[in-house]
This record gives sequence, structure tokens and C-alpha cells, in this order.
Amino acid sequence: MATITLPTPRAMRTVHPAVRKLLVLAVVAAVLVPLADSRWTSAAWPHELTVSLSAPLTSASDWVIDNRDTHPLFLYFFGYISNAVVLTVRAVYLTLLAAGWPGVTVLAAAVAHRVAGVRLAAGTAVAFLACGVLGMWVPTMQTLALMVVAVVASVVVGFVLGLGAGLSERLHRALRPVLDTMQVLPAFAYLLPVVLVFGIGVPAAVLATVVYAAPPMARLTALGLRGADPEVLEAVESLGATGRQRLLTARVPLARKELLLGLNQTIMMALSMAVIASVIGAGGLGDRVYQALASVDVGAALAAGIPIVLLAVVLDRITAAAGERTDARPRPRPRPRAWAYALGATVVVAVAARLVGVLDWPTAWTLNFTGPVNRAVDWMTAHLYSGVPVVGGTADWAGHFTTWVLDPVRDGLQWLPWWAVLLIVAALAWLIGTWRTALTAVLAMAAIGVLGVWEPSLDTLSQVLAAVAVTLVLGFVIGVAAARSDRAERGLRPVLDVFQTMPQFVYLIPVVALFGVGRAPAVAAAVVYALPAVVRITAQGLRQVDPAALESARSLGATGRQQLWQVQLPLARPALLLAVNQGVVLVLAVVIIGGLVGGGALGYDVAFGLAQGDLATGLVAGAAIVCLGLMLDRVTQPTERRTEKGA
Repeated sequence: MATITLPTPRAMRTVHPAVRKLLVLAVVAAVLVPLADSRWTSAAWPHELTVSLSAPLTSASDWVIDNRDTHPLFLYFFGYISNAVVLTVRAVYLTLLAAGWPGVTVLAAAVAHRVAGVRLAAGTAVAFLACGVLGMWVPTMQTLALMVVAVVASVVVGFVLGLGAGLSERLHRALRPVLDTMQVLPAFAYLLPVVLVFGIGVPAAVLATVVYAAPPMARLTALGLRGADPEVLEAVESLGATGRQRLLTARVPLARKELLLGLNQTIMMALSMAVIASVIGAGGLGDRVYQALASVDVGAALAAGIPIVLLAVVLDRITAAAGERTDARPRPRPRPRAWAYALGATVVVAVAARLVGVLDWPTAWTLNFTGPVNRAVDWMTAHLYSGVPVVGGTADWAGHFTTWVLDPVRDGLQWLPWWAVLLIVAALAWLIGTWRTALTAVLAMAAIGVLGVWEPSLDTLSQVLAAVAVTLVLGFVIGVAAARSDRAERGLRPVLDVFQTMPQFVYLIPVVALFGVGRAPAVAAAVVYALPAVVRITAQGLRQVDPAALESARSLGATGRQQLWQVQLPLARPALLLAVNQGVVLVLAVVIIGGLVGGGALGYDVAFGLAQGDLATGLVAGAAIVCLGLMLDRVTQPTERRTEKGA
């Protein structure tokens, strides 16, 4: 009988760390795999290791529904929260309607002018007027009202959490893994828990938006407070200031840049979630897009999608301009009169509009292009979907991509034994991280099997891997071009800016128009959504390479290609790994939403659970999405090397 000779500890210390980790995994596999293979011969996750949660989740859902109107917990806690949310959103919505389209447009333009000047004010006014021209004024106000309430709540919650984390090291250590996990989860994962408690409607949509949008504010607030200049804090303390005075007069003002960036990120994530939350009764523009996509009415979806994009761009530009102004010059003295003039002008315009009778957007001023767009889509279906000489059609491309890429990747993953998948996950996570990272990734992947959704999860994973591969190839090529050419970088900048502000839901509209429904369109939408972040991080990482290293390579006669492959790419490795991580997280978010347009797998299970009221199916799929997102993040997120046992 052959014997296995284990390396000695001294020999283990002399080999490369990656080889050492793989050797340890090989030893563990040599011991455990034969045991698992003899006990469970099937490649699929063993049925004996699954736990069916359908019965308890259905029971819990039924109990919540039966007791929602009678139990004290709902009557005196959740009920009050729900009523407060409904009343607040309704008050904001009625205020916007009372101001009318002239008042709202003037107020938005005045805020933009106060923050960034005439150009942004004019662009803001044009954007709001375009919402009316497209016949989407009322849905836009519904979305804006929900966003105002959600953003205020998110900022308050995020600031309080960030304040605690910024002032307390213990709370910071406790909150950091929670916020890390929340920020990598797809938006769909937040919907079902709040629906279980609050039901379908505006309260669930607002609270899901708050939970999704608060983490960036908390993280950036803590970052700003913890990064305050120690010399300034010491000087303030030497003057006898109390802890509260040091916070209000030193820490918070010094963290103003991070606070404004947190506000920007919170607003953009709130808009994205407010649109997605249309599937649980949020209404507004997202509901128009959702209903149009459900009936494959591309014209109606585009009519609602354009205002979403305009709203996103305007909100991003206003908050970003506030942050840039903070960096560009010292903080000016507050000018309350400017805001009073803006509010006064809004009131005057709103009263004048009421007297004239033009509060509501005139029907004669709307432009209905739904018919022409749908006719264009019909023409594309007839002429571009298939049968195009030489190149084929878009439907042919989607079919070929599904047949040659998606199906083989999915079948390959499902063919692998379950223990092989866990070993691959452990190896990838441990190679770029620590044993704790690998353990977390393996436990997350194993939890998917325990939940009984192994095959749908591997289907979703196959779509993510295919989309990430395409995204990284395109992103690295475009990023390298942008890093090596100032002209390319200037040309790409406005395009990337617009793409990065668009909510996830909007990306489904053009891919449905081009490719129809299915897994390939979902992957295409995920690629387009994740590509800007990968391009930007890649270009930034290559541009930040030490100029001295490049100059040294040039002095040795290295060509441009040699400088790229032998100097820039190796030195930009941390940025490239970050690009991979962000690409994976962003791709997963849209692949899940792709369940609404035929992507199937976990995204479809969540959508089915929401649409049919089958919360057990939806919650299990949502939990699997959480585990899949956590695993992918750990597998692609490098951990700083630190001394630890077993690493």
C-alpha cells in the first residue's frame, strides 16, 4: 500500500506561500474527498445535506399575514413605521404636485445654480422639462417623493452609524464586516424580507431603499471622522474644547468632503433601488418600466427609462459639484438669503402657475414616441434579429452565445462534483486572501447547497462567470487605451459618467430591444452595467504607476508594449484585482435582475416569489443570492497580508 509523505514544517516554510496553501488543501482533499465520494456518489449536492425551509417559511409568512392587523408588534411598532412612511411620502408628493411643474423646475434649477452655476442650472431645467414632454411628469414626482423620504432617512441612519464607528474603534470593527457584506449584495436580496414584514406597497419600498442606500453614508462618514488631521484635533483640544465641541467644530467640518461624497453615493443608490422596488409596489417611473418590460413594450419602457437617466444625471451632477466646490476653494460663509430667494421664487412661480391654471403638465405638450419606437423594434425584429448576410442577426448572436458559452459553462459547473466546487472556491479565496477568507467563502457556498438550490445557483454562477469574462476583456482593453492616450480618456469620460449614474433597471431596456428575452440579454445588460467601473479602475491604476519606474524602463530601451506588460501591469496589480472584484459584484447585481427578462435561475425565483406571493421560494432564492454574493466577493477581494496562524 502506497504511503503519503507529508512535507516537513521546515520544508513548508521554504516554499512559496501560494504553493504552501495549495499543498495544505491537497492534503485536506486527500483525506476528505474519498470519504465524501464513498458516502455520496452523485455530483449534485447530496439530498441528505439539504434542509427544506419551505414549510417553516410558509408558516412564518402565513403567521405574519394573519397577525399583521391584530398583533401588538405590528399594530404598535411596524404599523406606526408604515403609517409614518406613507404619510411622509404622501406629504412630499402632494407638495410637489402643489408646486406644479413650473415650481419644481424652478426650484431644481435654483438649487443647481446655487451649487454649480448657470450651465448646470440650465441642464437641470431642461431635464425636468423633458420628463414632462415625455408624458412622465406624475410618475417622476412619485419617484422623486419616495426618493426624498428614503434619502433623508438613509442619510440620518448612515450618519449616526458612521458617527459611532468614527468615534469608537470597537463599533468600527463590529460594523465593518456588516457594511462590507451589505455593499456586495444585489438589490433584489433586500426586497423579500421587508415584503414579509410590511407587505407590498410604499413602506416596504422605502425601507428596502433605506437599508440598501445607508451603508455608503455610514462608511464614508466613519472614514471622514477617523481621517481627521490629528494636529488640528490636538490644537482644538489644547484650547479646552469638550468632546462635543471637538466633534462639531473640528471633526465634522474636516470630514465635509467625505460627507458630501457619502450623500452623492446614497442618492444614486437610493434612485437605483427606488426603481427596482417597483416590483414590490413602489410605483413611479420604475413601475412603468417594469410593466413595459413584462409586456415587452420597448417604446413604453424607453419613455419611462429616459426620465430615470435624466434624474440620475442631474442628481449626480449637483451632489458631485458640491463636493468639487469643497475641494476647489475654502468653505464660504453661509448665504441663507440665496436659499431664501430660491424658495421665494419657487413659491411665486407655483402661485402664478396655480392662478393661470398650468400646475399640471399640458397634455398638448407631450411627445408620444412609443409607437415609432415599437415600429422600429418590429423592423429590427424583421430585419436584424436573424438572416443578416455574413454577420447574422442579434438573435443569432444571442443564440450562439447561449449555445457556445452559457450552456457549456453551466453544464460544466453542474457536472463537477459538489466537493470539487467547494475545493475550487477554497483554493481561489485562500490564494488571494487568508484562511478566514477561504472558510467564509466555502461556508457561503455550502449554505447554498444546504438551502436546496445548488443547480439554480450554479446556473446563476455560470452567467456571472461568462459576463465577468467579457467585461474584463473589454474593460482591460479599453482601460489600457484610456491610460495610454489622453484623447481617448477625454472622449470616454462623459460616456462613463453617464453610464455609471444609470440605475440597473434601465440597462434591461436596450438589450430587450436588441436581443429579445433570455439568458444572453441578461448577460449583455450585466456587461454594459459593470464595464464603466472596470474601465475606470484599470485606467486609474495604470496612470498611477510610479513615473520613475517607467522612466527607468524607457532608459533601458523598453518598447511601449514592454513597458505595459513588464512594468505597468505588474505595478497596477492591486487596482486590477479591485477591478475584478467590482466587476464581479456589479455583474451579479444585474444578472439577478435579468430574471425579469428571461435570465432564469435565482433571479427568476425571486421575481416569481414576489409576483405570486410565494415568499418561501423567494426567500430561499434571496438567501442563496446573499451567499453567492458573499462567496464571489471573498474569492475576488484581496486581503492585506498580515501575520496570522495558518495563513
